[in-house]
Amino acid sequence: MKLRSIATMAAVAALASAIPAQAQVEQTVFVSGTAADAEFDRFVPRPTDETTQIDYSFFNEALEFMVLRMGPSTRQGERRPDANLGTRRVYGHDSRVRLEGNRVVFSFLDEAAVAPLAEYRRDLERIASETDITRLSRNEQLAFWMNLHNVAVIEQIALNYPAPSPSRLKLGPDKTPLDTTRFINVAGVAMSPRDIRTKIVFPNWNSPDVIYGFFRGEVGGPSIWRRAYTGQNINELLDISAKEFVNSLRGVEAYGSNLLVSAIYEEAAPFYFPQMGADLKAHLSSHAQEDVQGLIASKPGVKVNTYVDTVADLAGGEREPVYNTILSDGNAQGTRITPSIARLMIERGEKLEKLRREGLLRGRVIVLPPTGAEETPPPAPEVE
Repeated sequence: MKLRSIATMAAVAALASAIPAQAQVEQTVFVSGTAADAEFDRFVPRPTDETTQIDYSFFNEALEFMVLRMGPSTRQGERRPDANLGTRRVYGHDSRVRLEGNRVVFSFLDEAAVAPLAEYRRDLERIASETDITRLSRNEQLAFWMNLHNVAVIEQIALNYPAPSPSRLKLGPDKTPLDTTRFINVAGVAMSPRDIRTKIVFPNWNSPDVIYGFFRGEVGGPSIWRRAYTGQNINELLDISAKEFVNSLRGVEAYGSNLLVSAIYEEAAPFYFPQMGADLKAHLSSHAQEDVQGLIASKPGVKVNTYVDTVADLAGGEREPVYNTILSDGNAQGTRITPSIARLMIERGEKLEKLRREGLLRGRVIVLPPTGAEETPPPAPEVE
């Protein structure tokens, strides 16, 4: 059995077209502070033989529209872009890892596109409040928590855009950080994105690969994909996400005798890497390509690298005051393609071409069940 969202196809169309229109976003309740750990005991998985699946088709369509692929890392840091003519200021993305990790096109999402995201987040909350989520398969539960986390983060960034750094974005009357503000409510329990990670998923899943399923809306964090997580694809997507991150400069690089690792491992350390040493290096090596494996093995020390908290968008969370124009029938037509976005897209194109020439840009083949196969495929191996 599949649980379907009440988000309508009209909402999907509004998101996909992103045509300016009047849309109202229901008031979000912001709760400051931290919920007691005991409140989260009700979400400890207790899977049964229940075969119910949650339908994420709306989120799939939204992600296909919103997410721009950036391709795998070249492991070569980018130089700082030149400043605009007549000024010392550099608009847009300027970090050395700016071509890593997929992007959400926040600068192109208007109110009509954001409203369905807010509705969908509340829809997921409703489903989990009306259904005992802990009785679903572990994969279904994990997919639910990751999708709820990610749509909530995307929603709040979009509502508050432009926002150069989601980590520094403040919500509600108390101006609390996005990551710790309890604006999500499931079965009467108010929770924040961090609560979902550290009070529900990390304590109840043994595989450290789960850390790569959470999109933080920032260049320095794990990537967002053009598919929602499901009970069937979650192993595949987490493996893809882990390999992309570990083999990028965002995840692992070196300085002197030290291995520099992402700050996301520091948050996960109490659950998966208490030593933040050999245990973390073993995990990284399991996902690393050959050259990165050699790097990991050659560095005795482990230190946390500088985290790039710039929003994972096309414009660096800024409204650049200059727009490019295009000609239509001889008339100039304004666009939302700023010089900084145009520069990023050119850099992206050059990077992808380089990867193609080196044979490092490969597609993935997905095997579909034959025609006439049962609608519900056999369960995928569960993420423990």
